[in-house]
Amino acid sequence: MRAPGRAPEPTLRVQGGSMANLLEMKNISKTFGEVAALHDVNFHVGKNEIVGLLGDNGAGKSTLVKLITGYHHPDPGGEIYWQGKRLEHITVARAHEMGIEVVYQERALADKQSLWRNIFMGREITGAGGRLEVRRMREETLKLMQHSMGFTSSAITPDSTVMTFSGGERQGVAITRALYFKAELVILDEPTMGLSLSETRKALDFVESIRKAGKSAIFIDHNIFHVYPVVDRMVVLDRGTVAGQFMKGELSLQELTDRLYAVARTGNLKTQASRRRSPAARKRSTR
Repeated sequence: MRAPGRAPEPTLRVQGGSMANLLEMKNISKTFGEVAALHDVNFHVGKNEIVGLLGDNGAGKSTLVKLITGYHHPDPGGEIYWQGKRLEHITVARAHEMGIEVVYQERALADKQSLWRNIFMGREITGAGGRLEVRRMREETLKLMQHSMGFTSSAITPDSTVMTFSGGERQGVAITRALYFKAELVILDEPTMGLSLSETRKALDFVESIRKAGKSAIFIDHNIFHVYPVVDRMVVLDRGTVAGQFMKGELSLQELTDRLYAVARTGNLKTQASRRRSPAARKRSTR
């Protein structure tokens, strides 16, 4: 706590980016021909923060993710910073090197392969002459099962095929794999889609494990009832622009739901109820 009357400490910045943020995007636009997928978007993810990215189909969520992962590049004038340093040109390979991992809704697992093969797919542990260290990979997988995935049943082993796992368990495998390979930012693309109620709870528990590991995440979903319990902050995209963002504690789940309906109808985050609030209350709710 600073002394009374003392000015706050300045936020350290490097080349225009804040060191308080893991990822920072400024004035991001992306056009495809005559179609503007994103327009003047400002977005950031803090260190050890879970950010919910909300919006209907066509809002620009997928385009934003592809910019973060190097699949697309922003239009001139847009800036992307990683841990305070500006990235002049980000590629898919560079994004992986920095620790950006995406867990897609399809979960990107090889269902007919064993658990240990899925964990180390493309990043196998090798020894002299490039020989696969199968025993070591099985041992590492067993440790992950016991300490990260919560698999305690003797029926599941490192050699179990992934197709025998439930949806929530497979989502857990994908998230655990990302964290094992030192991901700093995990992007979760609709991680609860198609899951039952109990499996959804399991998947949300794995999202919590990202925070416990000291890492950050972007949680993309249409279902606000899944996003709300586990995120720290929410950003609403609509038609390629940021319609609003706020900390979870600023709005109840019902207030947030009402505002998302308003965005879908009008493109405006404010509802009739919010317009009747005091100016100070409106400012707190929409910043």
